[in-house]
Amino acid sequence: MSGLEQPSRRSVLAVAVAAAVTGTVAPAAAAPAQRPADSAGPGIPSGAGHTPGRPVDYRAWTTYSDWRGGTGHGTRVSPGPRAGLEIAAPAGTTDYTDPHTGTTAPWEYATWTGPRHRLAVPATEAIASWNAHTPPGTWLQAELRGTYSDGTDTPWYVMGRWAAGDQDIKRTSVDGQSDGRSTVWTDTLSVDDPASGLRLASYRLRLTLYRRPGTRLTPTVHRFGAMGSDVPDRFTVPASAPGAVGTELGVPRYSQEIHAGQYPQYDNGGEAWCSPTSSQMAVEYLGGRLTPAQLAWVDPAYADPQVCHAARSTYDSQYEGCGNWPFNAAYAATFDGLQGVVTRLGSLTDLETLIAAGLPVVTSQSFLKSELTGAGYGTSGHLMAVVGFTAEGDVIANDPASPGDEAVRRVYRRREFENIWLRTKRYNDSGKVVSGSGGVCYLYFPVRLTPRRRRALQAVGVR
Repeated sequence: MSGLEQPSRRSVLAVAVAAAVTGTVAPAAAAPAQRPADSAGPGIPSGAGHTPGRPVDYRAWTTYSDWRGGTGHGTRVSPGPRAGLEIAAPAGTTDYTDPHTGTTAPWEYATWTGPRHRLAVPATEAIASWNAHTPPGTWLQAELRGTYSDGTDTPWYVMGRWAAGDQDIKRTSVDGQSDGRSTVWTDTLSVDDPASGLRLASYRLRLTLYRRPGTRLTPTVHRFGAMGSDVPDRFTVPASAPGAVGTELGVPRYSQEIHAGQYPQYDNGGEAWCSPTSSQMAVEYLGGRLTPAQLAWVDPAYADPQVCHAARSTYDSQYEGCGNWPFNAAYAATFDGLQGVVTRLGSLTDLETLIAAGLPVVTSQSFLKSELTGAGYGTSGHLMAVVGFTAEGDVIANDPASPGDEAVRRVYRRREFENIWLRTKRYNDSGKVVSGSGGVCYLYFPVRLTPRRRRALQAVGVR
């Protein structure tokens, strides 16, 4: 990806969306939430997720043997059908000063360091993601250390300090991390000058688990992985031919725009909530539900309170937004029986494979108003849920940048959507060359998979 301008995850629309889209798309009746039949099956096997020809390598640690293959200090591995890393006897106690509250508190901690993973694709970028249960009084820190193609190492970079709630610490990314050759931009580790030929040849991951001193509480981490990629700089991508088309999933439809002005402490309210809104749509389709107790804090006058909850639960206090990619994946995995990862896909064929298996995909893209027919707006970064394909192969998306829930369903031209999502370079309104996401997406899926879903995920490099 180009270093000319890092992609924005704030999803600030370039125009007033509600005004722009009114009348441009025929309203469609909202689809009820559905959970497709999903017979019991084992989870995705761990291992490197590289498929020959793909410029992406996703690897996750999920099984008992995976966790045992790392080096733990004060940790244990919980056995059972879904193994997890936990605190056993803490390795020590440390003070943490929350930069967003100024509060200093002691925390017991334990650490786990994974084995070195050699990337099948030497990478210009890496994005970590994790799935964990963090009861009140616990949290975690995720780190990544890369080895460059010249044999030298990066520092240990903090890729996130995370808890499901926000009462113990404020969930946060960490700015200002660089060694002069690579830099962490919110949630993405990027080589500063890809044209130099420098790449990340391998990496190690590290977890630090925290709990309040004197308690028996523990976070439990079920999945920890990273996606390394070397997507070539490009303004356009090759066109794909329609394949597995004619399927539309009954994903619920939620508008971010009806939340404009609500809870402005979370990135100024709903106009910037495309990421959590899209995540919530996909989560509910896969069976995730919030309880009345979880939603009790939301003003009862607000429609779709689960969207407000998703915004609060993905908010990054350093980034000051809800578009942190790993935080969205981690939020999805707080729902019982669900997993979430951040990766890159290579084509609309990949999307067709996942849709055909009953898995919606949340995609990240940026574009001018003129580049996506029917959107009615331009954006420096926006998330939407892809839920199907027409018989002709055009993309059916639940686009949260809509004036109301009834207008969320959109049909976007295949070629236009494909290009704005997969490119790594584009021109903004001022004619400046800036970055695109290069196919970044959130994949949410059940812990227990049907064979078809397992094959679909394996086909796109997720195991």
